[in-house]
Amino acid sequence: MAITKVDISMYEDVSGANNLVKLDANAKIPAGAATNLTNLPGPEKSSSDPTISSNKTLGTQWLNTSSGEMYVCTDATAGANVWTNVGAGTGDVEPLPYYMGTTYGYTAGGERNAIDRFSYTSDGNATDWADIVGTYTHMTGCSSATNGYAIGDSVVDIINKFPFASQTNATDIGNLVSGSNQYGHASSDSETHGYLSGHRDGTLTNVIQKLSLSTDGNTTDVANLITTVAMAAGTESTTYGYVAGGLPSGSVNTIQKFQFATDGDATDVADLTAALGQMQGCSGKDYGYTAGGNTGSVSDIINKYVYASDSNATDVGNLTVARKKTAGTQSTASGYAAGGYLASSKTNVIDKFSFTSDGDATDVGDASTTCYGAAGCQT
Repeated sequence: MAITKVDISMYEDVSGANNLVKLDANAKIPAGAATNLTNLPGPEKSSSDPTISSNKTLGTQWLNTSSGEMYVCTDATAGANVWTNVGAGTGDVEPLPYYMGTTYGYTAGGERNAIDRFSYTSDGNATDWADIVGTYTHMTGCSSATNGYAIGDSVVDIINKFPFASQTNATDIGNLVSGSNQYGHASSDSETHGYLSGHRDGTLTNVIQKLSLSTDGNTTDVANLITTVAMAAGTESTTYGYVAGGLPSGSVNTIQKFQFATDGDATDVADLTAALGQMQGCSGKDYGYTAGGNTGSVSDIINKYVYASDSNATDVGNLTVARKKTAGTQSTASGYAAGGYLASSKTNVIDKFSFTSDGDATDVGDASTTCYGAAGCQT
């Protein structure tokens, strides 16, 4: 082993150009004053948390001087920063999933041709925003960043598309796989495609169809559910689509899951609290929800299931009135159930329930007219 010789004279005199430090009388390196520690790297300091648009470099530390929480930038994508809480804090700062709306919810069709729009930022009634191509019902909705889609009907084969940015009527942009009238699909959105699971076209099917959200055209058949269903509730995480419940000869309680990246067949991963059909879903960041439905009679139950654990759903609240065939949409903080069919009549009620705390829904407004089986979209 080599032994390196060090010239200790370098440490003994501070007058030379090559000297490092002068030792004290005990041949120790002397302590330095804290005031001499300048230009050292340290955390960004602010009285608030970082945001997804703080746009610092990867690895930047951020100290919230009010709460004492410390964060590290673990993804520096501009406008979509991820800040990981490295203390005993309450959570990370990260972009919300693409499928959660921030400004408006939409309902389209529902035994009418109206497209309604209602605000996510202030509770209130919906306004008649535009029209779909015809008077349709038993529809389902998909959403891209710029457009809403209202799909299916018991009489015609149609895919309606309408823009969020302008008050413009929908256009017919394509057809469903079988070329026949279809209705009762469960919808789930990836960032690039809408997925339509199960439906009725005279008989029940287990087909999972895929619709491009960037190019107009027909759907394609990409996979299968584990069983034939229609009028199930569709939800999504950022990587999977979920299909909950649905109607065969009677309702089922199955929660099925399929992967967006592989276009693979669905698997049975959990159960609802009861067999339910004729409802739509809402998607939170970490949870899927179903609202209302039909158990043999109309239901007011709000089911919630965890995406990460594939565990059974729990009953977390109730709608303001029991009903089926609502339109489901979601903001970043809440799920909405609009319209629907009561025991013997239609309704225009818009219910809202929280994603951050379990509990009953509240009535926050009305659709422009009574409707049921409408498509739900959000931006």
